[in-house]
Amino acid sequence: MERCGQKYLTAVVKRLGPLTRNYYVRAVLHLLLSVPAGFLLATILGTVCLAIASVIYLTAAIRGEQWTPIEPKPKERPQVGGTIKQPPSNPPPRPPAEARKKPSEEEAAAVGGAQVNPIPVTDEVV
Repeated sequence: MERCGQKYLTAVVKRLGPLTRNYYVRAVLHLLLSVPAGFLLATILGTVCLAIASVIYLTAAIRGEQWTPIEPKPKERPQVGGTIKQPPSNPPPRPPAEARKKPSEEEAAAVGGAQVNPIPVTDEVV
């Protein structure tokens, strides 16, 4: 996933080549930038941050890490004809499978064509 503005910096780093891709170069650059900032009290926190970044880059370089750009992969679109095996026979919305089953002749005769209420209903007038 690309962050905001990352594609522009990626293009710059790719054009500068091994000078910016190598973490040893980045570690030395951060260390050199932190030296002049250390002479002013107002920038001492920035000096510490640059020195820590230099140590982090140096550790990554010793471990053999190297910057590589994250290239967006082209999305493969599935072919519409290849994914559909057989088009549906009923248009949506479809009733549930139980409702789609046709009752057999025996069930229709037993019921008598009308639905039977399983709960007895009594009409009690108060």
